[in-house]
Amino acid sequence: MNNRRDFLKQSAVIAGFAWLHPYMNRFSFAGNLTFVRGNVGYYTERGGTIGCYLTKDEAVVIDSQFPEQAANLLAEIRKVNANKVNLLINTHHHGDHTAGNIVFKDLVEKVVSHENCKINLEKTAISQNSLEKNLLADTVVIDKASFKLAKESVECRYFGRGHTNGDMVVHFENANVAHVGDLVFNRRFPFIDVPGGASIDHWVETLEKIVKYYDKDTIFICGHAQEKYPVQINKTDIKAMQNYLDKLRIYIKQQIKDGLTEEAVTAKTILIPGAEEWTGDGVVRSIKAGFAEYKTR
Repeated sequence: MNNRRDFLKQSAVIAGFAWLHPYMNRFSFAGNLTFVRGNVGYYTERGGTIGCYLTKDEAVVIDSQFPEQAANLLAEIRKVNANKVNLLINTHHHGDHTAGNIVFKDLVEKVVSHENCKINLEKTAISQNSLEKNLLADTVVIDKASFKLAKESVECRYFGRGHTNGDMVVHFENANVAHVGDLVFNRRFPFIDVPGGASIDHWVETLEKIVKYYDKDTIFICGHAQEKYPVQINKTDIKAMQNYLDKLRIYIKQQIKDGLTEEAVTAKTILIPGAEEWTGDGVVRSIKAGFAEYKTR
């Protein structure tokens, strides 16, 4: 399914499906659709990693990046499957995971998210006067929900607060592939969305639940990864993310105990002791989130 069709055949596909949505008129095919097991894979281009289940009869999309990227993915799907998309599932509400939802309007049977994800997305859209540019869930999950397809079963499960207060893990049970969204940033400093309900303490607990719930053969897909690190991960990578958060909270609590200000800690910190694999831009965000959570304790 990953092999490119020749130019003329690809052009015919594009022409045949361009009417589906105005965004489909912009094609760059800059992304990469990679299958990891069976008919489940992921799509990367710009924004949070998209998960995808694809057969000639069924399609499930996990997260949607931005409109142009969602349209590019939809064009890839249409090379295999000309039917409606069965499910569009959002792991959480951030724009780099949901802004492309609108591309699937009138093309998807169900849009699914955690109830807090829907609340957060709607609140954000209203504040930005962009509600008409968003596609909100018509099916909300509180703790867990399952969706049966012809050859696959999809379980959405909420393990608790973490990156936000509405992060779901989406598990393709037959393929045994789980998309964890931004609950894992593979060796990349994470965004800890305090206004969106994030909690470092709860995030550590949530990751522990995930490690215990899925079996040793589960393949995981994460939302973001540092350059040269994959978005296809395993339990060792999830434990490493858990370690980063644990070391972060230990570090911040000690700095507060020592009487240092947030500004002083920000000025001196490049890496988090005990979790030096985590690099790139963004350590300041972790420090700010840590001070927000622990300063008043």
